[in-house]
Amino acid sequence: MQAVLGVIFHFIGGFASGSFYIPFKRVKGWAWETYWIVGGVFSWLLAPLVAAWLTVPNFMGIISGTDASTVFWTYLMGLLWGIGGLTFGLGMRYLGVSLGQTFILGFSSAFGALVPPIYRDLVGNGTGETFTGMLNSTGGQVVLVGILICLVGIAVSGRAGMMKEKDLTTEEKAVGVKEFDIKKGFTVGIISGILSACFNYGIEAGKPMALEAVQNGGNPLFQNNVTFVVILWGGLTTNFIWCMILNARNKTFGDYAKPNTPLLRNYLFSALAGVTWFMQFFFYGMGESKLGNGASSWILHMAFIILISNVWGIALGEWKGVQGKTFRTILAGVAVIMVSIIVVGIGNSL
Repeated sequence: MQAVLGVIFHFIGGFASGSFYIPFKRVKGWAWETYWIVGGVFSWLLAPLVAAWLTVPNFMGIISGTDASTVFWTYLMGLLWGIGGLTFGLGMRYLGVSLGQTFILGFSSAFGALVPPIYRDLVGNGTGETFTGMLNSTGGQVVLVGILICLVGIAVSGRAGMMKEKDLTTEEKAVGVKEFDIKKGFTVGIISGILSACFNYGIEAGKPMALEAVQNGGNPLFQNNVTFVVILWGGLTTNFIWCMILNARNKTFGDYAKPNTPLLRNYLFSALAGVTWFMQFFFYGMGESKLGNGASSWILHMAFIILISNVWGIALGEWKGVQGKTFRTILAGVAVIMVSIIVVGIGNSL
């Protein structure tokens, strides 16, 4: 029953993440950097604080009472993840919801699943699965096979993107994705996919805070909410600095009070996108509390995001006009990634 609940929580989180970019499409007259940071204030600052306040008793006391090294590494992982999150937004901008999420999160799945076990080997903290342990166990070996299958799925999805590039005219590409650019999209996508996995490392680094929350009488289901506060401070730092640079470079500071735009609607949809984004990790934390922060938990979360985002991508017409072979290729890429999740789940149960 615990595993079933974990899967359900990961699905809800995946639905939130796969859907968060949709409200941004309703923002009118603002530059990308403007609506991205407005949404970010809600997703990386306000929503995590409210969630922790509601679910973790004395969460700020836990953070301030934690040794500086733990807080530093948790924040640093958030800072690096923030670069991944920033380039994630650019990847979505250039590739669209469907291809962007599939390509980027495929990389994040593999790296996010592998590095925490490697980290445990290096630091020898004695908790959770290690990479050495995975190599020496049947279940661990099956999980590693699943990760390799996931990488194959990424390659197939990337192939679909290149086929789409050849199939459509510039005008046709703009119907689903206004700024479609395969080279820029794949470049920032690779960076984003690797660094986005740092969020999972941040959860590992901040585990002492989560354990302290439980020892203080907090509900284990919400133990990660205190860790998210610190991780997302790092993410906010990176994104805020870059968006301010873009606002200055592109002379878009005026967007925040631009009279000829629907300001209230823009702020509301940006806030909705930000809160929806945070809900992915709110429910991820709940799922992780049931399944553990192993390879299966992270890759399961990523798979649900990929599945939902592709449903949205098809609904938004991002693959409209491509040849049947191209459309079947992206579906095949998603299917291979989903198979990898099943394999990882089997390995986790052995």
